[in-house]
Amino acid sequence: MTLTLYDAPRCPYCARVRIVLAEKGVEYEVVEIDLRDRPAWIYEKNSTGRVPVLEEDGWALPESAVIMEYLEERYPEPALLPADPGDRADARLRIFRADELTAPYYALRRGEQGAREGLDVELGRLDEQLADRAWLGGAAYGLADVALVPWLLRARETMGVAYEPFPMLLGWLQRLLERPAVAAEAAVVAGL
Repeated sequence: MTLTLYDAPRCPYCARVRIVLAEKGVEYEVVEIDLRDRPAWIYEKNSTGRVPVLEEDGWALPESAVIMEYLEERYPEPALLPADPGDRADARLRIFRADELTAPYYALRRGEQGAREGLDVELGRLDEQLADRAWLGGAAYGLADVALVPWLLRARETMGVAYEPFPMLLGWLQRLLERPAVAAEAAVVAGL
């Protein structure tokens, strides 16, 4: 079976999928999509024209959160969701609510009034959540962490957001960067 990822290096949603594929050790082919000039055929893979899209044997699956879940089920080792059903649900909830961070990130990127303050509020919430846990998903690294780290890397590297005021978040980000899959994504971001 051949997996193909329709990908864009600067896209944080694609980054989520790249990190999971790397963590799972899954080989795949890449078709890079220029987000400024999307080919018409990408709409055949995803009616919205967005990436990522994961294709396997002619079957195409869009939406990064759904792709992450698919990869977790298709390639269960190493597990990136907790074994406990309650902990799994909590991790899924954090992924579902990722827009609480991404919305102010994009507002800042667009230069909207008050966007930095809004992002700082969300960073503060993340900092509080990490005060009593090493990872967003609980006791172990997993999909909840992967779901947010691409935006944090991009905010730091491309918009100069500093995390020193958020020591728990900063520690979490440093732990994440010890993982080769996340470090590889940081290298992608640094090259943007």
